[in-house]
Amino acid sequence: MPLHFTLRQLEYFVAVGEAGSIAKAAEQINVSPPSISASIAQLEKEFGLQLFVRKHSHGLSLTPGGRVFLKEAARLLKSAEALHDVASDIAEKVRGPLAVGCLLTFAQILLPSLRREFENTYPEVRVRQFERHQGQLFEMLQRGEIDVALTYDLELSQDMLFEPLVRVPAYVLLPEGHKFAGKSSITIEELADEPMVLLDLPHSREYFLSAFQNKGIRPNIAERTGDIAVMRSLVANGFGYGIANMRPLHTLSPDGKPLVFVPLAGDPRPLTMGLALPSTDYRTQTVQAFIEHCRRYVEKHGVFRAEHIVR
Repeated sequence: MPLHFTLRQLEYFVAVGEAGSIAKAAEQINVSPPSISASIAQLEKEFGLQLFVRKHSHGLSLTPGGRVFLKEAARLLKSAEALHDVASDIAEKVRGPLAVGCLLTFAQILLPSLRREFENTYPEVRVRQFERHQGQLFEMLQRGEIDVALTYDLELSQDMLFEPLVRVPAYVLLPEGHKFAGKSSITIEELADEPMVLLDLPHSREYFLSAFQNKGIRPNIAERTGDIAVMRSLVANGFGYGIANMRPLHTLSPDGKPLVFVPLAGDPRPLTMGLALPSTDYRTQTVQAFIEHCRRYVEKHGVFRAEHIVR
């Protein structure tokens, strides 16, 4: 059965037990006697235990059960104080656990290297990583299952903050030898009749299709996949073109076939990759250190051959 009492009530009880009277305890902890009396009465009711024998001339005396209760209450308050110290220590230093989510579409390219450098710099941080699609990352942030998510600025809710890192334009992925492979850019109109391999993930899907909808064009979707690696292999094997906002550091598909990346002209607004966080007035030093590390990493290494670093 759940218990309903507060640490403040225990604090009042311990003060009275040590002082021997409500009046003395009230003076020591600067709390009104009626408040202390009410707290003790609530504790006695909650636990079904008489804690004090009330003597008009000699104040209060602890009952045998009250003496045992006092010892345990003092121990619990000491543990609570130690817990507060631990929390303060974690909040003020770069240490402790850090749960990081990352969008599936670029986790394999970015997260392992970024995490390795962060943990080398801050060895007292214990990082856990989660690769999910956009909607799942947002749900995990809202449930407090992750501290921060590396993702795009798509469909952000009002209860989230977004720290931008880098703007990433859209590219058309083509197999080697495709008739558009030598172009400097490709328009939506030119893609209208070409077979498309759609990266079929929540939010990403709507973003890519909006480029066609804005032009009043219905794309010729030949294949769908929720795996960016599968999409690249399908394209490399001639099943259609793909569109993505990340350009890997090499031009081979996962099965070793060459790919060509051509900028998409007149594409939807360039996406910004960054860090989504819960909207809060307080941020731990560990989270802040991770944000700053991500900024340094992007400036040092670049990401997806990105177009523009956001400062």
